[in-house]
Amino acid sequence: MSGPITSCARSMRFCQQARPDVEVHSIHLGFSVAHLVACPRGLLLIDAGLPGCDCRILRAIEWLRRDDLKWIFVTHAHVDHYGSVAALRRLTDARIAIHAADAEPMARGETRLGDIRGRGWLMWALFRLVDPLLRPEPVSADRCLTDGGQLTGLGCEAVVVHTPGHTPGSATLVVGQGERRAFVGDLLSATGRPHAQCCFADDWSLIPRSVTRLQGLGPAWTYTGHNRCPITARKLADISP
Repeated sequence: MSGPITSCARSMRFCQQARPDVEVHSIHLGFSVAHLVACPRGLLLIDAGLPGCDCRILRAIEWLRRDDLKWIFVTHAHVDHYGSVAALRRLTDARIAIHAADAEPMARGETRLGDIRGRGWLMWALFRLVDPLLRPEPVSADRCLTDGGQLTGLGCEAVVVHTPGHTPGSATLVVGQGERRAFVGDLLSATGRPHAQCCFADDWSLIPRSVTRLQGLGPAWTYTGHNRCPITARKLADISP
């Protein structure tokens, strides 16, 4: 493929992992990363970045020559993960899903950071500085899911696993069969050596439990909310809860 779409794709810095049942295309959105999953019967988007990232995500869908975005799954109700969700729903008619415990903050356009530790204070100060410019559009979910809930119509399994701690409704979406992929939002970080969330938490005591549960699922690849390339199964097993 050549021309402006290829150039655009380079600027979005795709990191792709292809497997027989689904393909994952991770899109760098500046501050965060969205993951576009090509399933047999439709596209699935995990998270949607800050407000104003909808155009970049739409260009990624165009690059794939697809027009069948069916679901947008929000891993948790922080502005850098649901900021462009409302715009994308208007533009694509995709349905929005989130864990029920985080549905209300998203519907109010809120970001509840919880207790802050370490370098999280620096990020908090930056957030407060730019907050007036990053007010997300409040958006109500089409489906509020709980542990074990599924996204349907994609032609592959997409199962919600409740992994709270970062927020009350933080959830992991496990997609595919065989070599499964787990999309964990901010439960883990792949920056530097992969590690558990260490900056913001609604309940710090739940983070180790959620990490242990994720490790027990044994996904082949684990995708985080701020890094394009996934954590391998071996590296996931080495993370200390």
